[in-house]
Amino acid sequence: MTTYLDAETAPLRNTGQIRLYNEEGFAGMRKACNLTARCLDALVDIVKPGVTTNAIDRFVFEFGMDNGALPATLNYRGYTKSTCTSINHVVCHGIPDDKPLRDGDIVNIDVTYIVDGWHGDASRMYSVGTIKRAAERLLEVTYECLLLGIAAVKPGVRTGAIGAAIQAYAEGERCSVVRDFCGHGVGQLFHDSPNILHYGNVTDGVEMRPGMIFTIEPMINLGRPHVKVLSDGWTAVTRDRSLSAQYEHSIGVTETGCEIFTLSPKGLDRPGLPS
Repeated sequence: MTTYLDAETAPLRNTGQIRLYNEEGFAGMRKACNLTARCLDALVDIVKPGVTTNAIDRFVFEFGMDNGALPATLNYRGYTKSTCTSINHVVCHGIPDDKPLRDGDIVNIDVTYIVDGWHGDASRMYSVGTIKRAAERLLEVTYECLLLGIAAVKPGVRTGAIGAAIQAYAEGERCSVVRDFCGHGVGQLFHDSPNILHYGNVTDGVEMRPGMIFTIEPMINLGRPHVKVLSDGWTAVTRDRSLSAQYEHSIGVTETGCEIFTLSPKGLDRPGLPS
């Protein structure tokens, strides 16, 4: 049975119970998520052919330090980088390195900053130079999946409605939804309850209530949904080497719907796509 807790009195660990945050919590998330969104905005001018993902990682680290924030991924469970950079057939958790980006690549950049104890978690896709139409279409489908998932968020509705909306659209566009990874509760913890699946039925999951905060981050493949994790223990790739894409927002459930905390201040929420 699902239980809900006042976040102010809940222990600072994932107990499987769902935290309900008040306005002070929402304000903390707005501040952290705004910084994350500003960083992702700044990366639009940095992501280009010849730039290494290590250079992107350094920028994310320095941007955080300049603004009094710590990247949540740095030293998280042994991860040594400040961001994840997932290129082409990498589904998620790609580790930055010295290999330069190439014209035609698509790359997901996932940033989470900790600001005053609050975690602002978001990711976007970026086009490197000129990409093929198939890649552009995948980005379009994936971004629409994110929007449809967010539109399904309403108090009294189960979280399965999010996954049902995403799955119906993605599969209708002859793409597939990754099952191995999901969205998650976020706030004072990096990863908290509940899990937010990007597939399923409207009757699945837990009831959404005002004060819940979580991410929606669909990973959509052009090919089959199956993935494997490489020997580094982090990098997840499509088994059939088809392209994969992901967009992510952190949102809070309100009395009438939801608030998107990680919206771009410059309107650059879909930098990998033409405006």
